[in-house]
Formats: sequence, C-alpha cells, structure tokens
Amino acid sequence: MFRVIKQALRMMKWKELGIEYGKCSMCGKTLFIKLRNDDISAIRCVRCRASVTSMALASVFKKLVPNWEDKEIYELSSRGPFFKFLHKRASHLTYSEYFDDVTPGAYKGAVQCQDVQELTYANDSFDVCTCTEVFEHVPDDIKGFSQMYRVLKPGGLFLFTVPLSAHKQTVERARLSEGELIILERAEYHDDHIRGAGNVLCFRNYGLDIVERLSLAGFKNTEIILVKAPTRWGYNRRVVVARK
Repeated sequence: MFRVIKQALRMMKWKELGIEYGKCSMCGKTLFIKLRNDDISAIRCVRCRASVTSMALASVFKKLVPNWEDKEIYELSSRGPFFKFLHKRASHLTYSEYFDDVTPGAYKGAVQCQDVQELTYANDSFDVCTCTEVFEHVPDDIKGFSQMYRVLKPGGLFLFTVPLSAHKQTVERARLSEGELIILERAEYHDDHIRGAGNVLCFRNYGLDIVERLSLAGFKNTEIILVKAPTRWGYNRRVVVARK
C-alpha cells in the first residue's frame, strides 16, 4: 500500500487533480480519480484501481465472451486489477509471468514462468487468451502471436491491448539478432511491476498494421475495437480482438 501511495504522489499534479463519478467495467459504480492530465495511467478507479486500459479490455471481454466464468482462460500476468477480476470469478484460469531467472514452465513461488515466444502449453488448450501492454516488449512478436494462436482452441479469442497509434505502420525501435540487442530508434523504456519503473525495453510502437502481423501468425479474423473512456477526461483505448 505504501508503494502505491508513493507512486501516486510522484505522479500527482495538484492543479490537475480530478474526481468523477461513473461506472467501472470490472467493479461497477465507483469514483474515478485523475492525478494529472498528461498520462493515461494517472486515471484510476478508486475501488479496484483499474486503469482506463484495463477497463477497456474488461469491457470488450465481457461483451464478446458469454459465460466466460466457465471458460478455459489464459492471462499473461499474475497481478493487477484485470487479473484480480478474472481470478475472482473464473473457474479455469491459467496465468504466468516472464522471469529472467526462471526456466519457462517452472515456478517462482506460486507463479509459473512462461516465455510467450515459447509457451509450454499443449495445442488447443484455451478458449480465451488475454494480456495488457505486453507484446510491445516481446522481441519476436510474430513468434509470440503464433504461440497464442497455437494454444487457443478452434474458435478461440485472443483479446489484448498494446500502446496502439492511428498510424498505419508499426515503428520498430529495437530488435534482437543472434542474441545481440540492436537499437534502431531512441531507446524507450516502460514500467513493470516485477522489474520496476522505466526498466522494460519497448521493442516497437504498434500501428494499425498489427492486424497484418496477427495474420502472419495464423489469425484470420482480427479487429481493433475503440472503447470509449468511462470519464469525461477522455483517453479512449483500442482493444485488439483476434479469432482463431
């Protein structure tokens, strides 16, 4: 709790602070707080701490996956409001993290390590796969998308978010070549609940051609859904939906 308060105080700009009543797609009627104007992560649900991004994913998930509580679901995280939303109600939830010092398939404590580029699960294991802001950090995202396709059952859904611009083309910022990291654009780093603030390299900034990238992995029917923000402060988010 102290860490959360400390982070909030670091982000806050008192003159831009705002509170608004509304409805969270995960926990219902709530208050939203805005800590500052220039950062989407600074808007949160007071009850469940969900961000605009998590709420957008949950909104689409609930609409497209009827009776989801009984589905086989795989989530690429073991923390956060969206994970807690799934964990509380899903009967069959598999989840994982990527740990640098753990072999994929092995466990660190109670959490399994998985590398999305080389998942250890069997073919056709899940009805739904989900993740929030993950694939911009995957060195070979096509390989990762192919693995998500492989572990989904026929007719399964892959629902996820990434920072996604309205530009047509994805901008490659970095790549791995035979184990060597090559920086193509100015290095960009994001926050991570395991590695800390500003410690996770962003390999790319996605454009609308993410649909074509998913098709290379086998997905035949992909759409980008624009979800209206739950507050008057804006920050609509795009959710990617790929069908096997």
